[in-house]
Amino acid sequence: MPRTPQSTYRLQLHKDFTFDDAAAIANYLRELGVSHVYSSPYLQAAPGSTHGYDVVDHRRVNEELGGVAAHKRFCEKLGETRLGQVLDIVPNHMSLGRENHYWWDVLENGPSSRYASFFDIDWQPQEERLRDKVLVPVLADQYGRVLQAGGIEVKRSGNRFLVCASEQQFPTSPLSLTAILPRAAEYAKSDTLSFLAASYGRLPVPEYWDRRLILTRHRDKTVLNKMLGRLCAEEPAACEAIDRAVAELNANQDALDDFLSQQNYRLSYWKTADQQLGYRRFFDVNTLIGLRIEREHVFEETHELILGWLKEGVLDGIRIDHPDGLRDPLEYFRRLRAAAPEAWIVGEKILEPGEFLRQEWPIEGTSGYDFLNVALNILVKPEGVAELDRIYAEFTDRSTDFHAIAHDKKLAVTQEALGSDVNRLTSIFVNICETNRNQRDYTRAEIRRAIREVASCFTVYRTYVVPSRNEITSEDREVITAATECAKANRSDIDGGLFDFLRDVLTMQVTGKEESEFVLRFQQFTGPVMAKGVEDTAFYCYNRLTAMNEVGADPSRQGSTIEEFHAYNAKMQATHPLTMTTLSTHDTKRSEDVRARMAVLSEIPEVFAHAIYRWSENTTQHRASFLDKGTQYFYYQTLIAAWPITPDRMKAYMQKAMREAKEQTTWVANNKDYEDAVNNFIDGTFSDKAFLAEVETFVVGIKRAGWMNSLSQTLLKLTGPGVPDQYQGTELWDLSLVDPDNRRPVDYDLRRRLLKEVHVASLEQIMQRIDEGLPKLWTIHRGLTLRRRHPERFGETAAYTPIIATGRKAEHAVAFLRGDSVATIVPRWTMSLNNDWADTKIVIPEGRWHNHLTDEPLLGGTHLLSQLLAEFPVALLTKEEE
Repeated sequence: MPRTPQSTYRLQLHKDFTFDDAAAIANYLRELGVSHVYSSPYLQAAPGSTHGYDVVDHRRVNEELGGVAAHKRFCEKLGETRLGQVLDIVPNHMSLGRENHYWWDVLENGPSSRYASFFDIDWQPQEERLRDKVLVPVLADQYGRVLQAGGIEVKRSGNRFLVCASEQQFPTSPLSLTAILPRAAEYAKSDTLSFLAASYGRLPVPEYWDRRLILTRHRDKTVLNKMLGRLCAEEPAACEAIDRAVAELNANQDALDDFLSQQNYRLSYWKTADQQLGYRRFFDVNTLIGLRIEREHVFEETHELILGWLKEGVLDGIRIDHPDGLRDPLEYFRRLRAAAPEAWIVGEKILEPGEFLRQEWPIEGTSGYDFLNVALNILVKPEGVAELDRIYAEFTDRSTDFHAIAHDKKLAVTQEALGSDVNRLTSIFVNICETNRNQRDYTRAEIRRAIREVASCFTVYRTYVVPSRNEITSEDREVITAATECAKANRSDIDGGLFDFLRDVLTMQVTGKEESEFVLRFQQFTGPVMAKGVEDTAFYCYNRLTAMNEVGADPSRQGSTIEEFHAYNAKMQATHPLTMTTLSTHDTKRSEDVRARMAVLSEIPEVFAHAIYRWSENTTQHRASFLDKGTQYFYYQTLIAAWPITPDRMKAYMQKAMREAKEQTTWVANNKDYEDAVNNFIDGTFSDKAFLAEVETFVVGIKRAGWMNSLSQTLLKLTGPGVPDQYQGTELWDLSLVDPDNRRPVDYDLRRRLLKEVHVASLEQIMQRIDEGLPKLWTIHRGLTLRRRHPERFGETAAYTPIIATGRKAEHAVAFLRGDSVATIVPRWTMSLNNDWADTKIVIPEGRWHNHLTDEPLLGGTHLLSQLLAEFPVALLTKEEE
């Protein structure tokens, strides 16, 4: 079996959908036409994980999914059904907690831990009181108040001592046991306890880079722990004395405070994390700590199991989560490629409009967000989107300048959620300025503001400057220069020379050890700024047409031309013909079918405007006076696109959307009055039969056009350059919203039954059952089966050639050839097309052809679209072999 997939099917594994559950649908997936199962991360994750990105052990298979035995059964079943396997992996970060033995060791031993070098921790921050300590922001209140209230205590568990706080447990430093064991030795009159107390106190304290001494310390500590355990087992009086000393420690606040100050971590109020956290996180998630994957021993230990599976053929490919979080993505991919030369590798690289994957990266492509946005932009109508600009501004009285909103939200997130990252960068840059006499008078406050502004002006996730290789592209230089000029223009209150100096450091015009460190860390910082500021905030504040608010998108665009669509595909075929293409993922803000229906609004903006103004007026009795028009606009749009939907699903979604927007309420400061008002509004509208009847009527009027959009983008995905991915369950109409809504259980019994039925149904019957999703299932099944049987028609050598329609409705048709043997023809803007193609036609190359979706034969030459698309909304033509 070729290692490069012909298609993938994404499965979200968790304790309620295990390896055995996945194995049970293998036959169905094979019959559907899939070539490879594409699984969410399934190494050992934190307990109860619903997604697998919170890995705690890279050397074990997740026990909640069934462990090693179930994994073996799953892989054997895939082999039996001739399905390959692709796995999502997480190199950037790990989850914290006791289950992560690396992290537990770091908390116990600090910089002297065997695993201190595994994590991206700043052991020497500006705040002296945090030197050689890890901030652990878990307390519900200020540390002193929690301590005074008895919320922190020490407990013995066998031969170990634990600090217990906020329903969590933390290890104790071996050196700190001198506060317990000497007193216990006195009570027990035990020379052995005295010896152990002194021995713990004499353990060496090496730095993380002194591997030999670290291992010596670990050996000695292990011996002492065993001796203590044996003593407790053989001399109960010694244990009783220890427990007495621990009880006295807990009863004395000053003594307990002193004991806690001796630990390698500092317990703190959870709110301190934003400004004082000393380790790099995944975005702003305190429980996900950054890995130093660039260190060879870290790479080898965390990838051993994955690389073994690739070598053995258990896996054919891997998807790399968040490569932009890595210190040097190119070096990582080179190391990965060297270790797995035959593997199909794609990276979750988020590309902004006009940005393309670096060709020097030795991987097949991205995880498909770039295609997703290109496909949607070809379906929205530019004139209608422009009209929605006016409607949105008039109805909500909000700004329609998305880029200004995005900039402001990025700036806010650098001040709040990512404040600790800014502080770390600021400290490095202060040191740089101190060693350059022309810059040494810039203050810490100025530098901090300048860094925030430059990061907020970035138009892409990050650049890829590598000082150790003196590596910078013209693209990187242009991005950095544009961002610093933008920042300089925005902040006239800051000396422009500071921005020039930042530019020079980031472009390696000024070099040095500190400068290199700043460049690398700044590049790891701008991605989280984009993700948290734009995708998780601005995308919920700017709601003109929320179908366009998708990862890697510019929601302010007016759509794209057919020429731009063809140019993108031609470039993909030339540079990354085996990239992944997708329409829905576990992280998309809305499912493909929600976006497809919502795109129809760009064809009927005036109808949409009349509806929302009428609905706003007719629902006044359900609405609190302080419920703003922006919330209403967002709600009506979502209701249309996701209908039918239950009140509970809508409430959960609206709460998440509002908290992400951070305008009326937030995750950390809930505005209960506003959230209750929104819930009451939802309940009121769902109990209003007249209102629901109007919503139903509106949806009935556009849903067929939405289905046509869905079929069009589905066939574009199946036949365009790349490897198409199908997100679980979306082979039927799927009106899911953002997670966790899009991770609801999938009814595979229904899908099995419908797949059997489409085999025997006529096209007329399939179209009659359009409400059930049969046309989509049929299109996917036929498209995937064709790819699996004829991979040569879609691979690296299958050229991409636009087919240009002619006639009065030519702008409604998108068509192209793959090689000389496959033709794809799909409609767009079908609401305004109204099934009238008039004289529009296309030319198919000479030869005998076959419509793979209708089983009709046809000859090459000129064909009217009204005839080609008479029986089925989209056409997939294949040339018969000579």
